[in-house]
Amino acid sequence: MTKKKKKRKHIRKKLLHKYRLVILNEDTFEEKLSFKLNRLNVFVLGTLFSVFIIAFTTILIAFTPLREYIPGYSSTTLKRRAMDLTYKADSLTAQMHANDLYFDKIQKVLRGEINTQEIHKDSLLEEFRKDTIKINLSPSKQDSLLRERVAIEDKYNIFESATPSTDFVLFPPVNGTLSQQYNAKEKHYAIDILAPKDTPIKAVADGMVIFAEWTAETGYVCIIEHGGGLISVYKHNSSLSVSQGNQVKAGEVIAIIGNTGELTTGPHLHFELWSEGYPVDPTDYIDFE
Repeated sequence: MTKKKKKRKHIRKKLLHKYRLVILNEDTFEEKLSFKLNRLNVFVLGTLFSVFIIAFTTILIAFTPLREYIPGYSSTTLKRRAMDLTYKADSLTAQMHANDLYFDKIQKVLRGEINTQEIHKDSLLEEFRKDTIKINLSPSKQDSLLRERVAIEDKYNIFESATPSTDFVLFPPVNGTLSQQYNAKEKHYAIDILAPKDTPIKAVADGMVIFAEWTAETGYVCIIEHGGGLISVYKHNSSLSVSQGNQVKAGEVIAIIGNTGELTTGPHLHFELWSEGYPVDPTDYIDFE
């Protein structure tokens, strides 16, 4: 018999050699329980018990709230708060973008950068005719009748259609003489009212102040949003009595007439009225006499 075979036989004998585990009463030496074991059985049982403990612990950690108490695992509450904060951040980002667009329009109002190009069906049709001379685009009889009807109702006038949809009465901001009327062709989207210096200027209706600052060209400027898409603008003031975010009532003093800014020619109020983003003639809605 070779050495290798002897060694294998010796190992097998050691693994399969039986031992007896006896549990005795210490006082009476009475045998309570006994087991017949060998090294192989102990090794197999120990391995199975270790695997069971590892599997049970893994399931306990993966599928029960106990994992929240183990370092490295995030809690359900923390995840929920993180999701809520993510949604709020997205909402705030969208709101900030909308506010940026809104204030960009306000700045254009202050600078007078208004595109007065009128685009309607007739202008588009005329432009299309220039590129398609060979195509017969003459309106039919029914189309001509419809055009006449629409022309009578004045549906294509963009300034007349932008009437403020309000249920309140607009009051004159100040009593004085109209020195310059509203003229869209000359890009003068306001009326100028002459009045003595330091005359109080009042809000034309209830609303919220959305701009109250100094500008180089128009001096102290106040802009009030009245709801329904209506905005009133007061320029060249000597001082302001309100701040951005203030709520004002109709007839409340908001500024003092003055002569501030590079584009002024004397003490007067440059008053503008806007509806849905378009300038309108204030004299159509306010009695200044």
